[in-house]
Amino acid sequence: MGQKINPLGFRLGTSQNHYSLWFAQPKKYSENLREDEKIRDYITKYVQKNMKISSLAKGITRIEIQKGIDVMKIKIYTPSLKLFDKTRPREIKELQMNLQKEFFCVNRKLNLAIIRIAKPYRNPNILAEFIADQVKNRVAVRKALKKAIELIEEANPKGIRVQIAGRIDGKDIARVEWIREGRVPLQTVQAKIDYCSYPVRTIYGVLGIKIWLFIDEES
Repeated sequence: MGQKINPLGFRLGTSQNHYSLWFAQPKKYSENLREDEKIRDYITKYVQKNMKISSLAKGITRIEIQKGIDVMKIKIYTPSLKLFDKTRPREIKELQMNLQKEFFCVNRKLNLAIIRIAKPYRNPNILAEFIADQVKNRVAVRKALKKAIELIEEANPKGIRVQIAGRIDGKDIARVEWIREGRVPLQTVQAKIDYCSYPVRTIYGVLGIKIWLFIDEES
């Protein structure tokens, strides 16, 4: 089997769930899809602008949207509760009011929930951003990959594969470097694989970081 399909989409309905949960008629499907994208963009930009947080390790890693007939639930996942702690009640209230005003009609209720991620480096997006910061600071790629493996081992996964491609370390010829620890069964649908693809811009060009994280296996 070739590896030309997104590992998350490949496992939808088995070990992975959609980030958007709702039902719509075919004519309104695209409208709901655009609304979800606008909501996520609005929340991310609000955090970056009003809370001065642009790093995933301190900000938002995932936003789940669940739509019902008269209620919409939005779950914001963050590695640190400092983003929405008790010292910032005004920002949270303002965010909820702006979302209610911008995206919801009068007869629809909005529930906003903040969920903390206990083990941040178990999230591949945060791990990819760590590698990107190391590469931007001129750290050797192999050293950055090994450090990423050390960070993820604290979360006790069953396996991980980290890959970076492009003009690595400023070489004229693009190549691919990767490192793996443990098992990463990409062809097994029951395997719970978390995946991310993260671009990083350097002075030599764009590098692509891909991370496959084998968390567990469904019985």
